[in-house]
Amino acid sequence: MPETIDRSRRGLLGTMAFGALLAQFGTMAAAGAQTNPAPSTAGGGGHTAFASLKQIKAGDLDVGYAVVGPADGKPMLLLHGWPYDIHSYVDVAPILADAGYRVIVPYLRGYGSTRFLSPETPRNGQQAALGVDAIALMDALKIEKAIIGGYDWGARTANIVAALWPERCKAMVSVSGYLIGSQELNKAPLPPKAELQWWYQYYFATPRGEAGYAKYTHDFARLIWELASPQWKFDDATFARSAAAFDNPDHVAVSIHNYRWRLSLAQGESRYDEIEKKLALLPGIAVPTITLEGDANGAPHPEPAAYAKRFSGRYEHRLITGGIGHNLPQEAPQAFAKAMLDVARF
Repeated sequence: MPETIDRSRRGLLGTMAFGALLAQFGTMAAAGAQTNPAPSTAGGGGHTAFASLKQIKAGDLDVGYAVVGPADGKPMLLLHGWPYDIHSYVDVAPILADAGYRVIVPYLRGYGSTRFLSPETPRNGQQAALGVDAIALMDALKIEKAIIGGYDWGARTANIVAALWPERCKAMVSVSGYLIGSQELNKAPLPPKAELQWWYQYYFATPRGEAGYAKYTHDFARLIWELASPQWKFDDATFARSAAAFDNPDHVAVSIHNYRWRLSLAQGESRYDEIEKKLALLPGIAVPTITLEGDANGAPHPEPAAYAKRFSGRYEHRLITGGIGHNLPQEAPQAFAKAMLDVARF
């Protein structure tokens, strides 16, 4: 796969939401940025389902997850985003399994077959809760250390594990780079074009938005897919396979809480306060990392120059070309899998 130095990536991405927030901490050059054309088969690997799903009690949850590859293989943990599901990795996982890795792909809280163990547990979507979920799952599966990959909510969760529990993360692949945030930073107004991209966050802040998402969950998710990946020509069957995961009884509550918490419109749980204090400092990440970005990502995301220096270990950034949007693992599975295999050798 040809790789060339990308020295000119600018323009509209500089206005994206989190990039605007990170700009408060200085503009930084994206060292080691590379352009990776997506394979012509991107998004068309031919797999439509995982062979089997398992369940395991982990922390607050009974987690549904797919596992592919040899039982004694070195573990890789792949984390999906909103509003997507484990099918984002349905073509990635077999590539990694064929290379000898044990690949675990869990449904996040509020998705698929993952359930809360107690009706009393708050349906909390704050970033610290998802980070703790990942550690709890690793503990339950007796995984001491894993190579972790993710995008969207999954990338943020991978960032959190790598930053706060580096002893549990051998290396990381993170789409859109560094996504750890804080309620305090999210209080700062953004340029109008950046605010416009967060329209759904403000919609979710209202009772009308919560009711609307509950009533039109599938329609809403499909709209986000289309906006976030404007050049991805997914078919009805592809969407339907993932949309089934949104029928989880806690999906709406967790999703709404996630976006309200970001704007300080919903409280988190006090048991996560110390973790959130650490995350609010935007801790650096020292584990080996490859960050990825699609050249047609229509969702809010930071400019690579804004986060490069958050990574103090061996680091590389790759721009995946060919009309690749927000759901990069599903749209460009070979490029994502290559990054996972490459970072494993860092």
